Amino acid sequence: MTVPAEILKKVKRIEIDTRKMVNNIFSGEYHTHFKGQGMTFADFREYVAGDDVRSISWTLTARAGKPYIKTFEEERELTMMLAVDVSGSQDFGSKNYFKGETLAYVAATLAFSAVKNNDQVGLLLFSNDVELYIPPKKGRAQVYRIIRELLYFKPKNNSTNISMGLDYLRGVLKKRATIFVLSDFQDKNYDSSLKMLERKHEVIAGLVQDEAEFLFPDVGMIELQDSETGETVLVDTSNPVFREEMKTRFKGDFEKFQKNLSKSGIRSFSFVPDDNYHKALMAFFKRKKAKK
Repeated sequence: MTVPAEILKKVKRIEIDTRKMVNNIFSGEYHTHFKGQGMTFADFREYVAGDDVRSISWTLTARAGKPYIKTFEEERELTMMLAVDVSGSQDFGSKNYFKGETLAYVAATLAFSAVKNNDQVGLLLFSNDVELYIPPKKGRAQVYRIIRELLYFKPKNNSTNISMGLDYLRGVLKKRATIFVLSDFQDKNYDSSLKMLERKHEVIAGLVQDEAEFLFPDVGMIELQDSETGETVLVDTSNPVFREEMKTRFKGDFEKFQKNLSKSGIRSFSFVPDDNYHKALMAFFKRKKAKK
């Protein structure tokens, strides 16, 4: 499939825009936050007082006539998986960006950070079904493909089923991975799937919310359409009771989201669709560092 020039141009633009952010994360944040898969054998050296006797290589010691120990180093290679919501609600934005566009920028920043650290990165796009799966792989070409799909892919479905995407990842990822789930989390009954995925992997949730979803403006009588179901309803936004109900509803949804994550032991960060998404991402990395 030939990718239009405007898409390639936008991919390059995203790389330029996220480069500074990537460098900031890599310089002191990303590398220190995610541990590798374990410890691997590095070399032998002579035993010195204070070394752990459990590390002594008795075979080499017997052969050399003096004690030697095995040394190990952290296996730094990681696998990052980006699970991105592409349901209809991502096509909402009250200012300069849709929610889905900002999700693409956040995912791109994380993907470029992973490839700069020589880690593998993969992509899952989900709605109420698995729309696209790209297995984890290293390299800049992999990142370009991921960003192209984030921008260019047209989902077949509009509704959301977060559990479907999480359960799919649990089945296909055999090695431990760091999974970023990027969504507005406008769904229910996904907490058990989060818990099961967290048992083997590190799961981090990124919540995108547009301010107009919980601070409804007074613009009189308007017709609203649900981007996922297509249903429409006529509402009076000048009614303060209606605006307060909308605010209460989204506050409740946010509290439920936090409760689900807390029960599952999953860290999260939230952001709005604008140019400042990087602030929320960096704040998350700094919080994570402080808790270590």
